[in-house]
Amino acid sequence: MAPRKEISERDKPQVVTLKALAAHVGLTPGTVSAVLNNSRASASVPERTKKRILAAAQELKYRPNFLARSLRVKRTYTIGVIAQEIGDVYGAMVISGVEQYLRERNYFFLTVIHRHDPRLLQTYSQLLVSRGVEGIITVDTSIAHHPSLPTVAIAGHKRMDRVTNIVLDHRHAALMALQHLVDLGHQRFAFMKGPPSSSDTNARWEAICEVAGEMGIEMTLQFAPQTEIGASPEPGYEATKELLAESRCFTALFAYNDLCAIGAIRALDEAGLRVPEDVSVVGFDDIPGASYSRPSLTTVRQPMQEMGQLAARTLLDQIEKRTSYVPEIAVEPKLIVRQSTWKAPSKLER
Repeated sequence: MAPRKEISERDKPQVVTLKALAAHVGLTPGTVSAVLNNSRASASVPERTKKRILAAAQELKYRPNFLARSLRVKRTYTIGVIAQEIGDVYGAMVISGVEQYLRERNYFFLTVIHRHDPRLLQTYSQLLVSRGVEGIITVDTSIAHHPSLPTVAIAGHKRMDRVTNIVLDHRHAALMALQHLVDLGHQRFAFMKGPPSSSDTNARWEAICEVAGEMGIEMTLQFAPQTEIGASPEPGYEATKELLAESRCFTALFAYNDLCAIGAIRALDEAGLRVPEDVSVVGFDDIPGASYSRPSLTTVRQPMQEMGQLAARTLLDQIEKRTSYVPEIAVEPKLIVRQSTWKAPSKLER
């Protein structure tokens, strides 16, 4: 066995401290820290000086000591994120927006997944607090207890102190989708309701029912997946198969989300019904795969990544006391028309 080579002090990697970086650029540690953290104090630093500090930090491979920083200012710069699932497209896109905003501001985040278990949700909420998070973001999760920290709930619908709900305008979403189908001549609709576990289910369903009533649309064909909607089109596929076994007396189907819509299209195809020639299908969310399905999916887009960024920005603004608390922030949807909707057929199969 070869003798172990001793590493000399000269060979060991040198850690560049904030003080050393400040000395290198000839400025105070406070000024350098303000620029690196993009704090309000950096507003008075000339742009040329900021660029010089950032270039020096990159050249010297400076890495901030977050532990020392946390002990000094009594903060952790850490956020807790609570979501239902780790693999569903909606949650992934929302959390991607959260991550992007926090990363640019040198915040960490811890993610916990409760998988629709209320006891696990409560346990994880307490665990995040014990780990020193400064605020919490929930994704498609119904909050049952008043939080002890500033909280932003994406798709949150329950009014609670210290919780800012970021909600989609579901009424506008329903109006756009149904008006599009009515303009195409559709009169007989099938409506897919979401699962109880989704915090958006009731708000979206109530909006659809309200708008349909105002437009004179009958809602006799209502159905819902029997299993939880997750990261697969299967629940929408199975639910639509059950619907078709009872009735084919519809020319338009409004699914709960895009994955369910994709599953519904598969079930319709297997039943010998063409989309959109026989049945038009509308989804919800506009996930990345919606434009690549066959046919490409007409859907109501909600800006999921932007909602994640908005949630992170709102939470940090509250933590750092830049803005006052607001109970709710509304986000506008957009109808994306693709190939899965078309003019209603002249004859309807019974």
